[in-house]
Amino acid sequence: MTTPPAPPRDAPPAPSAPERHVATEGLLLWLASRLGIVVLVVIGSQALMEGDALPAPFLERWRNWDANLLVTIAEHGYGGPPGSEPDRGLPAFFPGMPLMLRAVHLVIDDWTLAGLLISLVAGAVAMTALARLAEFEGPRGAGRYAVLALLLWPMAVFLFAGYSEALFLAFAIPAWLAARQGRWPLAAALAAGASCVRITGLFLAVALIVEFLVRRHPLRQVGWLLLPFVPLALYSAYQYSRTGDWLAWKTAQEAGWGRYMVWPWESWNTTLGAAMGEGRMAWAFRLEIAGAIVGVALVLLLLYLRRWSEFVYVGLQVGALVCSAYYLSVPRSALLWWPLFVLIGRASSGPEPWRRWIILGYALVMGPLMALNALIFADGAWVG
Repeated sequence: MTTPPAPPRDAPPAPSAPERHVATEGLLLWLASRLGIVVLVVIGSQALMEGDALPAPFLERWRNWDANLLVTIAEHGYGGPPGSEPDRGLPAFFPGMPLMLRAVHLVIDDWTLAGLLISLVAGAVAMTALARLAEFEGPRGAGRYAVLALLLWPMAVFLFAGYSEALFLAFAIPAWLAARQGRWPLAAALAAGASCVRITGLFLAVALIVEFLVRRHPLRQVGWLLLPFVPLALYSAYQYSRTGDWLAWKTAQEAGWGRYMVWPWESWNTTLGAAMGEGRMAWAFRLEIAGAIVGVALVLLLLYLRRWSEFVYVGLQVGALVCSAYYLSVPRSALLWWPLFVLIGRASSGPEPWRRWIILGYALVMGPLMALNALIFADGAWVG
């Protein structure tokens, strides 16, 4: 009887049966939640219509706000449609999602559908990775609850729409899992993919350096940690070639959304004033304040737990958000704070039966908010 050849020394370990089971759970939760949003939007839009008016077609409901701007870049480039006034805010969007849209558009003619399919596939990758990461952190069962916590987050609608959050997570969470496992070439390559999608890739790159130093891995692998900075440098050079501005993405934030750095108390006062009004925008700013409070609390918790790399990753984001001229898209940015959902998954699992009440209480509070924001977004209003 012949002996099977041994695997290469540098080959990654094959996933064990429990890991495959955890990944499957994450995938099934993701697919079920996507079906739930479709049912919610289709039935909810019909129930909320008055008189003989008909709701807009399903796909039209998802080409709102940033989803439309990403399609504009994919279709026409950063200069916008020919003959129109260039949108000075477009360079704020990194090229990863527009390039992916162009690739998928080769086989899917409808731009909006292409964006939805990208988010669907990318989200499936991200949820399976999150389930494996939470299970890796332990205890058993943390994976499913971490995924559930993310899917029930009030801004989870942006993981369905053709936004860049799902695509970023599809690179970033597997990169973090690979780093936890000491697989630095893979972690760096995936983090470079994340850096193509959002400026958040810069914070991820810095956090990976901290993780490397904390884990005291061999210095011969440290060169890989430069790889995630390459897409950031290339994008800055590209925008410099067309605008003469190395920080065109930052300038675009200021020009397109009025976001510039201020003292945190100034940002708090401005946002609080907007939240005291009436209507949907006031509701949106109240959620912004709630998101900022969650972010600050998470940073302090990670500091207390001495989870230094996650502290850097989340802390840099929260610091930038609360020092902006006003709070904008803070709860949506929280979709990228996977340490939050891993901690919820860990707190909700374990041998003690009372721990299940944590995820149950979370679901009862966050689930209705998520459904409400999904309907608001599908109605064309600003959510975050």
